[in-house]
Amino acid sequence: MGKIYGLIGNPLGHSFSPQIHAGLGDYTYRLFPMNEDEVAPFLEKREFEGINVTIPYKQLVMRYCDRISPEAKAIGSVNTVVKESDGSLSGYNTDYFGFQLMLRRANIEPEGKKCLVLGSGGSSKTVCCALRDMGASSVTVISRSGEDNYDNIQRHADAEIIVNTTPVGMYPKNGAQAVDLDLFSRLTGVADLIYNPEKTSLLLQAERKGIAYTDGLYMLVAQGAKASEFFLGARYDSAVIERVYNEVNRLVRNVTLVGMPGCGKSSVGKELARLLGREFVDCDAYLAERLGRTPAQIITEDGEAAFRMAETEALRELTKRSGLVLATGGGCVTVPENHALLRQNGRVFFINRDISLLATDGRPLSAGGQDRIKQLYSARLPLYRKVCDTEIETGKDSAVLETARRIAESL
Repeated sequence: MGKIYGLIGNPLGHSFSPQIHAGLGDYTYRLFPMNEDEVAPFLEKREFEGINVTIPYKQLVMRYCDRISPEAKAIGSVNTVVKESDGSLSGYNTDYFGFQLMLRRANIEPEGKKCLVLGSGGSSKTVCCALRDMGASSVTVISRSGEDNYDNIQRHADAEIIVNTTPVGMYPKNGAQAVDLDLFSRLTGVADLIYNPEKTSLLLQAERKGIAYTDGLYMLVAQGAKASEFFLGARYDSAVIERVYNEVNRLVRNVTLVGMPGCGKSSVGKELARLLGREFVDCDAYLAERLGRTPAQIITEDGEAAFRMAETEALRELTKRSGLVLATGGGCVTVPENHALLRQNGRVFFINRDISLLATDGRPLSAGGQDRIKQLYSARLPLYRKVCDTEIETGKDSAVLETARRIAESL
């Protein structure tokens, strides 16, 4: 058996750690889900070279370490254990380093600033320690029942940085939000340790307000890189971490296509899914299968408002998922609620095709000829541009494969 590296914890079903470590070094990285009574025998046998530790064992493993790093002692938890050449175990907290790198990458600078940390669990302790070491003027923990809580949070309206360490807004409970950023007029940065979805409701609000923000995926990759340095005695520069981050981010985020009816979203989406090796979902087809009627039938029989309600419910489910290529209905951008759904977990591409080339068969909202299409396009164009990350213009000579390749290259 070769050298063993991996992750212990419970549960581990949705861990990205194997993908992260695959991009860092030439070693096998395994998941070791285990119950609490299995942790001690695993550590005592020491049949590993290095392991990461996740919830709920970050405190438990400390009693089996022969040495604990200063930052791990200060935090009170260990998430990386390395077997030294003499067989002894050293414990580190690489989340501490990962969090600091994540803030710097997002240009969120705590030095001299008042910071609020939402949540009082293990991750909160790591964040508080890192913020203090980065020079924060004050760090206040907001919890449900502490002296500083969500009922009296207004007394901290002068906070300049907010970090969410709670699971509020995490998949599958997308859309929830621990605090309203409108309460804080001096905010310069918002960080959320959640990385699924990419943009929680909290981060979407920060984006709308023009406040610097970051999700937790970069921290996850950066702490993995720091752990790998301890495993191998290596040193990774920022370019390596950025490369691995981009690779993992590309694998797990959705690619969502918006645009006018008949612009080719479904055809391009299928080809793009083939190029990327992803699952393709057409929102209209998903609705038709679920409701037993096509969108055209629903609009004709029940009206557009009824269809839009059903479409929003479908988007609420589909945009929670990861790694999809998703083609949306042409009018989904007309419902403001859908904008956050479309943007929460991936890149949005607007396929802007010459309206004289749009297909209209079987599309009741496009009936009425070019005048009606021009009217729809004029009303929707600013909405497509508002919700998208990238606009892809296509014309008469733009082939489906060419458009799909342009999107793939953009990723």
